[in-house]
Amino acid sequence: MTTLFGISGDAGSFSEEAALLYAQQNGIEPTLVHLLHMEGVLHALEEERIDLGIVPVVNLIGGLVKPAFQAMGKHAFTFIDELWHEINQCLLVRPGVQPHQISHIVSHSQGLAQCRQFLQTHYQNAEQIEWIDTAKAARDLAAGNLPSHAAIIAPARCAQLYGLEIKAVKIQDRHPNRTAFILVKKYPDNASLLK
Repeated sequence: MTTLFGISGDAGSFSEEAALLYAQQNGIEPTLVHLLHMEGVLHALEEERIDLGIVPVVNLIGGLVKPAFQAMGKHAFTFIDELWHEINQCLLVRPGVQPHQISHIVSHSQGLAQCRQFLQTHYQNAEQIEWIDTAKAARDLAAGNLPSHAAIIAPARCAQLYGLEIKAVKIQDRHPNRTAFILVKKYPDNASLLK
């Protein structure tokens, strides 16, 4: 039986990577539902549009994933498991863009935080722009919704999915660079608690 698995990210995101790994390790046949952010996952659980959700909560370099905790403060859910997943950040651009042409660096706040040293060394004059999700940034760059000379910090798989070029790999400040993801399901209502 398939499980509707809510992802706090777009196709190609680290949350998707973690969800697929968790599903494989636990014999789950997932149908992925990309909900872009933590709020979307927890809201979908409450409305029973998904069976299971995955949310990043802390990274060894970037620290707490603040939007996750803000969302968790607004929604009831049941914690069921955790997964630590290795994060390898890459620098992606539209085809043909050269490193010296990069004027903007776009990523989730965690992507920017995990690559501070790389950005300071190579792109200290580029404007940094926070985006809702690393993979969504890649999708938006490919669709022309971001400056053409922007670079994205995102998973390598986004290059293949969205027709982008990888200019640098493993650009995070330290190794290992793991993120803890929590697996959540709907919180039982009062009626079911009394049974």
